[in-house]
Amino acid sequence: MNPIATITMQDGKVMRLELLPDKAPNTVNSFIALANSGYYDGLCFHRIIADFMIQGGDPDGRGTGGPGYSIKGEFRANGFKANDLSHQPGVISMARAQNPDSAGSQFFICVADDRFLDGQYAAFGKCADKESLAAAVALSKVRTGYMDRPVEPVIMKSVKVETFGKEFPTPEKV
Repeated sequence: MNPIATITMQDGKVMRLELLPDKAPNTVNSFIALANSGYYDGLCFHRIIADFMIQGGDPDGRGTGGPGYSIKGEFRANGFKANDLSHQPGVISMARAQNPDSAGSQFFICVADDRFLDGQYAAFGKCADKESLAAAVALSKVRTGYMDRPVEPVIMKSVKVETFGKEFPTPEKV
């Protein structure tokens, strides 16, 4: 059984995501470590683009922050061949800067067919059910302003990962 991440929003909406360690093992390790340490609790989705994606995980809430480390990008363009997960609605993937090994804590959830991102970003899971995808799509419709920031904050009350008793190692950092 794969780990299940549960994102509980401040407004009570819930998104459950099945993490796929066979596609991006170190990315999954990092997400689990951050989530279960409470890192994401209280952070916002700081960038929301309707019919594209919702992005969160920046402790500064501006799209420039991270956990103080980076991980190697697990995607084809970076020499990682095992990840063939396509950026379709409901897929969760790591955000990054121009450097392919710059991912840290920021992630995005696709709400549309975003396959043009395939091979360029480390997709590492997908919505576990239709209700979770519907919640992500609903979040993508909030009113936004400058730099795609929500006008009203969209806060993750908590993010936790159930590993079903399986141990996941500390992520390898670059």
